[in-house]
Amino acid sequence: MDLTLLIFVVITALIFEYINGFHDSANAIATVVSTKVLSARAAILYAGVLNIFGAFMGTHVASTIGKGIVATDSVTQGVILCALLSAIIWNLITWYYGIPSSSSHALIGGLLGAAISKAGYHVVLFDGVTKKVLIPMVTSPLLGFAIGFLCMVTILWVCSKAKPNTVNKYFKKLQLVSAGIMALSHGSNDAQKTMGIITLALVSYHTLPTFEVPYWVILGCAVTMGMGTMAGGWRIIRTMGSKMIKLKPVHGFAAETSAAAVILTASHFGIPVSTTHIISTSIMGVGSTRGIHALKWGIVGNIVMAWVLTIPVCMVIAAILYRILPV
Repeated sequence: MDLTLLIFVVITALIFEYINGFHDSANAIATVVSTKVLSARAAILYAGVLNIFGAFMGTHVASTIGKGIVATDSVTQGVILCALLSAIIWNLITWYYGIPSSSSHALIGGLLGAAISKAGYHVVLFDGVTKKVLIPMVTSPLLGFAIGFLCMVTILWVCSKAKPNTVNKYFKKLQLVSAGIMALSHGSNDAQKTMGIITLALVSYHTLPTFEVPYWVILGCAVTMGMGTMAGGWRIIRTMGSKMIKLKPVHGFAAETSAAAVILTASHFGIPVSTTHIISTSIMGVGSTRGIHALKWGIVGNIVMAWVLTIPVCMVIAAILYRILPV
């Protein structure tokens, strides 16, 4: 029974990774599609391949998810399964309504909720949650906004005497590079979260003596996320690519470059940030250089509301699932 449950947990984790891929595909390609630099089909293939490569850039984030959120000795297969199911439910709900919420925070909220439901609040590693989740949850989107704004202001200053058609021509080419780097950064952070969950399940089953991500887990998560990205989450792509603000190649380049810089830095330090939050606020920062009225604040408000609700809602869903499922 325990082995069957472990296999089911690993399969569920890969399903979550696939959903994470198409839910978050907008992070890498929404801007490059909306600016018509690449066709939708070419963009998702491009992003999917680079997501796979990005997943091989380290395991620091996986370690944070696997042993920095809750005490590993209190985690069972049932806790992990309920965490994954709650994150999948939330991702599908937000995808249906075209809201770019955080798959990362959904998974973290689910893990917290299920673990607390099993063993109480004492299993939460509050220092790790505060430093690696709550503080970055606030600061990383603010950094995305600020760096996006500054990057766009700098580009406008440097290109102030250039003809708009010339600027557009060059930034169409540059945006291919920035979209690729954004896809790499997305893989470097988001793919690792499921790696951490699967490795935690293996440690819980005593398959692994210590928390060290096996190569087959890295490969499986990388390929699954890449396939999910190639499926394309068009509802969210439309929201990020055109509903918040109308983008041109220069705006796409500034937003992607700014977001990728923040995400890659977080991945290096093992911080599981929301790539969705960061690219969204980078787009907002870039768009705000055109004036406060350029942003569609009703859409922005819905997005921010989903951000605030993600962790607590997923905690509640996971806690309920743990109580009602025979795990």
